[in-house]
Amino acid sequence: MNYWDTVAQAWQGADRQRLWRKHSDAVNSALCSRWLPSQEMGCLLKTDLFDEMCSEGLYPVLASRAQAVVGTDASFLAVQGARSRHSGLRATTADVRRLPFANDAFDAIVSNSTLDHFESIHDIVVSLHELHRVLRPGGHLLLTLDNLANPMIALRNSLPISLLNRLCIVHFYVGATCGPRRLRRMLQQTGFEVLELDAIMHHPSVLAVAMAGLLQRRAGPNTQQRYLRALMALERLSRWPTRYLTAHFVAVHALKS
Repeated sequence: MNYWDTVAQAWQGADRQRLWRKHSDAVNSALCSRWLPSQEMGCLLKTDLFDEMCSEGLYPVLASRAQAVVGTDASFLAVQGARSRHSGLRATTADVRRLPFANDAFDAIVSNSTLDHFESIHDIVVSLHELHRVLRPGGHLLLTLDNLANPMIALRNSLPISLLNRLCIVHFYVGATCGPRRLRRMLQQTGFEVLELDAIMHHPSVLAVAMAGLLQRRAGPNTQQRYLRALMALERLSRWPTRYLTAHFVAVHALKS
């Protein structure tokens, strides 16, 4: 069993971070609703099916914008879990650095927190070239990565992954990433036109996730809903000049030139 199958096995069927995942799904779904074309597209690719394995994920909003939604994940178990939740999802096991699709196959690609699980920036660049290859000219790319401009993310990435796992700061491997300026340059060098950069998930992640877990176990629905509203209110920090210092993820909307 590969590493990501082991991670999927630990999360599949468990009610872990259910409350937190509602918030994550809501923020990412709002981003997709804002940036994906309102008219129905043909075929859309989503990389990484962890969201769809554990929860509703982004599938409902993606399915409302495209005739067909295709998903890929490095974990066979994640693919199975996502298929079992979403019967309309066409899912396959694949490495985003070597996608099993023809050139210009997709009208849009959504890749949320996928490329930040590789060991090096070189892997991210290789993945961007693959995403560019399978996206049709004029197609939309929506991408999020861990935001290295956030001092807390930079500190986390400077520490050994074994220590982070023992301290329960992260529950799986986190890899290389970058900030908004470098991401823009890499996309432009790959052949994308960057339309918009944004910053999402404005909260101290470790504390916010821990509090969500506590409320999930001990609080009633009304308290849980108030917490979700408070987290969503923090997304207003995206309007501030300091947004890249507080956001967990950098988000980008680009077109294939």
